Amino acid sequence: MTQSARLVAQGITVSFGQRPVLKDLDVALPTGQLTAIIGPNASGKSTLLRALARLQPVASGQVVLDGKAIHRQGSRAVARKLAILPQSPTAPEGLSVRDLVIRGRTPHQSVLRQWSGADAHAVEQALAATGLAALADRPLDALSGGQRQRAWIAMALAQDTDILLLDEPTTYLDLPHQIELLSLVRALNRDTGRTVATVLHDINLAARFADTILAVRDGAVCLQGPPEQVITEASIQQVFSLPCRVIKDPVHGTPHVIPL
Repeated sequence: MTQSARLVAQGITVSFGQRPVLKDLDVALPTGQLTAIIGPNASGKSTLLRALARLQPVASGQVVLDGKAIHRQGSRAVARKLAILPQSPTAPEGLSVRDLVIRGRTPHQSVLRQWSGADAHAVEQALAATGLAALADRPLDALSGGQRQRAWIAMALAQDTDILLLDEPTTYLDLPHQIELLSLVRALNRDTGRTVATVLHDINLAARFADTILAVRDGAVCLQGPPEQVITEASIQQVFSLPCRVIKDPVHGTPHVIPL
C-alpha cells in the first residue's frame, strides 16, 4: 500500500497555440513507486511530465505538490522536492562529470549558504550510486552515451529530491545500455524510496521495470495500474492501434507484447 500521492495533476489542460495537447487530465503519481508513462508519438507524454515539473504552463487546472499548488511555491523550494531530467540535455563543452553533478546542488545554495560538507557528500554519493566515481574527472563529452545518461541522473540524484522525473532517458541508447540504465533507476527507486516517473517508448521494458503503467493517448489518460492489468491485447489495441499478442515473459513473469 503506497502513501497518498505527493504529486498530482488536477484537471490540467495544456495547449500549444489553438491545439490542446492535454485535455482536463487527472494524474496522481503513486508515492514510492516507479511509474512508466507510455503512449504513441504526440500523445502528450513529455508535455505531461513537463507540466508536472512546472516547466510547462497549464491553461486550466493545477498541479499539486505536497498538498499545495505547485505554481504558488518558490522555484528553489520545488527544486528541493522534485528533479527532472529532460530529453537530450546539453552541457557546456569540456565540463567534467563531477562539475555536472555539482550543478545538482544549486537549489541548496544561497547567499547565506555556500558550499558545505553536506553538498560534497551528496555529490560523492550520487557518483557512487551511478557507478561514476572512477570517471568523475573525465570530460562529459568523452563518455559513451550510456555513461553520459548516468552522469545526468547523478546530477539529478545530487539534487537530493524525493521525486524524480525522467523524460525518455533511454533515447539513443542500444538495448544493453537501456537495460543497464533502467536497472539503475529501478535500484534507486527500491533502495531510496524515491518516487520515479519516466517516459518510455519500449512497452516491454516498461512492463519489466515499472510498478505502475500510465497509458496516454490523445492528451488523456486511458489506463493506469500494474503492468499485468494495463498491458493487455485489448489495451495495446486501444492505446496504440496495434494488433498484438501478450504473453508472460518466461524470465521475468511480466507481460510481453508481440506485435502481429
